[in-house]
Amino acid sequence: MKKYIVCTVLILCMTVALLSGCGSRAASEELTKVTLNEVAHSIFYAPQYAAIELGYFKDEGIDLELVTGFGADKTSAAVLSGEADIGFMGSESSIYIYNGDSDDILVNFAQLTQRAGNFLVSREPMEQFSWTDLKGKSVLGGRKGGMPEMVFEYILKKNGIDPVSDLSIDQSIDFGSTAAAFSGGKGNFTVEFEPSATALEQEQAGYVVASLGEASGYVPYTAYSAKTSYMEEHPDILQAFTNALQKGMDYVNTHTPEEIAKVIQPQFSETDLATITAIVTRYYDQKTWKENLIFEENSFLLLEDILEEAKELKARVPYEKLVTTEYAEKAAAASR
Repeated sequence: MKKYIVCTVLILCMTVALLSGCGSRAASEELTKVTLNEVAHSIFYAPQYAAIELGYFKDEGIDLELVTGFGADKTSAAVLSGEADIGFMGSESSIYIYNGDSDDILVNFAQLTQRAGNFLVSREPMEQFSWTDLKGKSVLGGRKGGMPEMVFEYILKKNGIDPVSDLSIDQSIDFGSTAAAFSGGKGNFTVEFEPSATALEQEQAGYVVASLGEASGYVPYTAYSAKTSYMEEHPDILQAFTNALQKGMDYVNTHTPEEIAKVIQPQFSETDLATITAIVTRYYDQKTWKENLIFEENSFLLLEDILEEAKELKARVPYEKLVTTEYAEKAAAASR
């Protein structure tokens, strides 16, 4: 009898184990693979990484593959070619593509950041820095036609500085190489994202003297976009993706920089927690992240104004052609 009971228990245990295994595989098989190409891998995008690390994408049925494009031109090309399902970059790219008469345009469906995420770094500490201090100086800038460079030029013009005649802006250096070039002696100033700006300070090779996010005011700096054909075929995936992002946005807006830093640390294993916390605090204090993902019309019009001032706008595009708020509005309503 004892033997029979032992055998029965063993069979039951094996059955439970097998069913558990099947359940895990089934759960795994239910996840939909989505490839997201991000313009850069930066703490600037903390809500996205919080959503990844807290499992929000998986909760929404998405197996997210994150790829870094290292430039909006490369990210948009990846989405257009079908190499990526969703692109995360400055939404100026969607305007360029629309004005280029593409058959399958990119439509923005969620806005993540509402301020620029880069900083002006000087070779020397400048406690009383003024934008006019850049006159006659050389600055390592960003790619021509890219959001970092256009916002920088927008700030210069706001402060009565001509980007062409009043200073020299070097736009020849690759996005990820300006900090190294600055350390190597190029330029009097450089425009850097994090963690490069803080790294230059830690090396005593440079000093953050201004935030472009604070100087420019609220601008629609980065947004998520997909091809119209993908939107038509996979509206459920885009809704699930946006829901997960909204949860990440809710998290960063209801937690301290210290808590946010701990959550996203696995995404930046080469950076120590104290540095991540300092960078998150910088972005947190300047209200970098929106409360929701809705890309408002006035933000889009401001973007076109910036492009126009930079002489990068071939023709103005109607807001409704390149922005849909459907997914973000539903995600915001669900999070209330």
